[in-house]
Order: sequence, then structure tokens, then C-alpha cells
Amino acid sequence: MADASTPIQGRFHRQLSLTDLTFIGLGAIFGSGWLFAASHVSALAGPAGIVSWVIGGAAVLLLGLVYCELGAALPRAGGAVRYPEYSHGPLLGSMMGLITLIAFSSLIAIETVACRQYAAAWFPALNLPGSHAASTLGWFVQLAILVVFFVLNYYSVKTFAKANNLVSIFKFVVPLLVIGVLLCHFHAPNFSVHGFMPHGIGGVEAAISAGGIIFAYLGLTPIVSVASEVRDPQRTIPIALILSVVLSTVIYVLLQLAFLGGIPTAFLADGWDGIDKRFALPYHDIAIVLGFGWLAALVVCDAVISPSGTGNIYMNATPRIIYGWARSGGFMPVLTRIDARSGIPRPALWLTLALSIFWTLPFPSWEALINVVSAALVLSYAVAPVTVAALRRSAPSLPRPFRVRGMALLGPASFGIAGLIVYWSTWETVSWLLGVQVLAFAGYVLCRVPDRAFRPRLVRQVRSSLWLIGFYLMAMLVSWLGTFGGIGILAHPWDSLCMLLVSVGVYYWGAATGLDAHELNLDDDDE
Repeated sequence: MADASTPIQGRFHRQLSLTDLTFIGLGAIFGSGWLFAASHVSALAGPAGIVSWVIGGAAVLLLGLVYCELGAALPRAGGAVRYPEYSHGPLLGSMMGLITLIAFSSLIAIETVACRQYAAAWFPALNLPGSHAASTLGWFVQLAILVVFFVLNYYSVKTFAKANNLVSIFKFVVPLLVIGVLLCHFHAPNFSVHGFMPHGIGGVEAAISAGGIIFAYLGLTPIVSVASEVRDPQRTIPIALILSVVLSTVIYVLLQLAFLGGIPTAFLADGWDGIDKRFALPYHDIAIVLGFGWLAALVVCDAVISPSGTGNIYMNATPRIIYGWARSGGFMPVLTRIDARSGIPRPALWLTLALSIFWTLPFPSWEALINVVSAALVLSYAVAPVTVAALRRSAPSLPRPFRVRGMALLGPASFGIAGLIVYWSTWETVSWLLGVQVLAFAGYVLCRVPDRAFRPRLVRQVRSSLWLIGFYLMAMLVSWLGTFGGIGILAHPWDSLCMLLVSVGVYYWGAATGLDAHELNLDDDDE
């Protein structure tokens, strides 16, 4: 008989509706991205930034369609980590778990930092003088916000969902109001005074990754992460994924259009360069310039609420990722424990709080982590098409309530686009982010080699994961030789074309080296 003090292992509770799940997706997408990205995108691409938003939305929609098939067929907690394990084995699941954990836990911190930065417009003491970095008071305010997120997620997923629904309704009112006001003060000459594409196609590409567009869009995996807690997941997950991407693309394009046209033309005398410095808080600053103090106040208010809502969503999603990571790797079983009464993986939630606090320590501003987190998130998304292709080969009879059509084209296209986005993140980001993954892989293998009993499984796991390491190494080589922070031997656009070809080749490699049918374990349910 178990001791009364021993926690009882529970299961996830299916409490989330379509409305809850759609608001989770939209809420995860609409965080600090819409508040900061418009001016960065304008500085990099000018009016062509609109094209960047459309391309970014289309890229994420492709990846979202792939997740529709996986989420409907295998609704599992921490799905972004579990799917690679199902298709290619525990080693690949552990590798993707590490990079997804870095991305998700740091996102909580990024949104909290963004909340504090905007609040500093009203309370300057939250920032160091002359800087966007947090003061001592500002850091403790960030800590208090993180603790509030923790408490909202501690008792039940429904408590979190109700709070998120209320926040989401409010946080969309202000962007729609901003669009309406700025379009009423539209300056059409802004789109031609320095040309529609002042920095060429390279500016459009840079805006997608370095401008914060991909960062702004990537909010789909929280939907998949809570799949074990969704009612009717086979129907609900695909609808929520598609709705989230389509609605967010429409709103983002309108916001960028309103910002580009709302700037008084006189401010563009020297071109679009530096517009992100003049309008560091884009919609707040443009409202002040146009004389709408009330709108600027609403933007600041929403700017505190929007990132807070997104940070709360990732505080909910990250424990599920940790749970899935621990199950994939078979380590630290305490992280897979679910509280019987609440259905919450509380040990994983405690670790999430600790990691999110850690990420607030060394980084002074919203911009500091964007490239790294965007690249890490895209990498966590990019494995999904390979997983779908591998499972179609090894598990053709798996029920697929939502089956993506045209996968022969969609699969390599989505992985190729993901590879390009990672490449555009610049050599500085690619080198250390992918380099850490390669070193982690080597360390895992070296630690396992002495275990003779494990060697046969190790060989199989390495063979199933080697395609990803090959992708990392080739991506690092192209990035070093290319024009996005590299030495420039590969001129543009040949560098991007080379990266695209590498990505498509690796896609077919990965799809062909998944587990065989007799090695699959798809019944590992956690409902």
C-alpha cells in the first residue's frame, strides 16, 4: 500500500474545447511580435515588408498543415517532441526536446521582458537610465509576472484556458483599433518615395527572420503540446491550427500596411533605414506623432497584456514539452509525473519556472534573443514533415483523420522553407545554435559507446538521427560561406539556392531512415 505522502500518478484531463484551443494558438502567435516587429521589418525591407509577412504566413501554414496530420493521428502531450521519437527513435526525440525546451522556456522570458519594456513607457524606473535593460525593480517585476503565470497553470488546464480566453479577447481589440485609426491617416506616397523594395529581395528575406516575422508567427506547437487535454482532438486540432495561422496572417499584414502608411512622409526623407530607431515602440510612437495620446495609452496597456498572455501560454506548453522530452529520453522520471487531481505535470512546471527565470538574467532587450529563438523554433517545426513522410512509409495503416494531400510536394517544400529561414538567421546564430546540437549528439554517443549491451540500439538510433546532424553540419557550412553573416564566397542568391537544395536532399534522407514498422511504438498513450 502506498504511503499517504506519496503522490499518485495521474493522467491528463480532456477539458479544452475548439474555442480554447484556437485562442491558445492565436494567443501564442500574438505576443510581443506585433508590438515590435513592424518597425524592424520596415527598416529591413521598406514597403516590401508586406510581402515578407505574406511569405512568413504561407511558410508557417505549410508547417501547420503537417502538424494537422500528426496532431489528429497522434494526440499526445508534448507532441512536438514525441513525434520525432515515434518516427525515428528516442535519440532524435531527445535532440528535438532539447532545442524545443530552449526555445519555449526562453520565449516565456522574452514575452515577460517585452511586457516590462513597454510598461517602462509609463514607469521609467523599470529600465536602467538610457537603456532598455531592466533595472533591479524591473527585474523583480518580471519575476512577479512569471510567478503569476506559474500560479495560473498550477491548478488545472481549464483555469489556464479561462484566463487565456479573457486576455485574448482584449488583446485583439487594440490591434484592430490601431489598424482602423492608422488607415484613416494613410500616406500613399510612402510606398513609392524610395521604391517599394528599397533593399531588394535580400531585405525581404532578412525581414522574415531577423525582422521578427517568423518569431511573431510561431505559435502553433502550444496547440499540439496540449493535445492530450483536448476534447475531440481529431477534429479540433486541425481546425484550430489552420484558423490560428490564417487569422493571424490577415491581421499582421493589415498592421504592417497601417504602419507603413501611417508614418508622416516627412519622416522618410533619409529612407527607411533607421526607422526602427525612430519608432522603437512602433504603434505607441506613431500614435504620439499623429497626436493620438489616447491610442498610445491603449497600445501600452495592450502591450503589457499581449506578451503576458503569450508568456502564460508558453508557461502552459513548456511543461508538456519537458514531459514529452523526459519520456522520450527515459531520464528523470519525476518529470513525467502528473498530479492526479489537477492533471498537471507539476514537477515539469517547477522546472519551467526555474528556466524562465534563468533566461531573464543575461539578456537586456527583446531583440537580443529573437534570432536564436526563431531559428530554434523553426528547427523544432522543421522535423514534422520528415516525421510525417517516415510514418507514412512505416505505418501506412495508422488512422489519419486529417490526411494532408500533396505531401510529395508539401513535405520537401516545407522543410526547404524551414532550412532557408534558419539560414537567414545569420552565421552568428546558426553556428552556435546548431553547433551546440552537434556537440550534444557527439556527447550522447560517446557516453553510450562503453555500454556494450546498449550498442545495437545505439547504432540504430544514430542511423535514424544522422540525417539531422548532416543537415546541421551542411547548414553551418553554407552559412559560413554565404552572405548572411558569412564570408561571402557564396554570393546571393546562390547561397539561398544552395541551402534550399541541401534542405530538400536532407528531407528525403530523413524520410528514408525512419524506424521500420516492427520498431514502432505508437500505443504509448497518456490520455
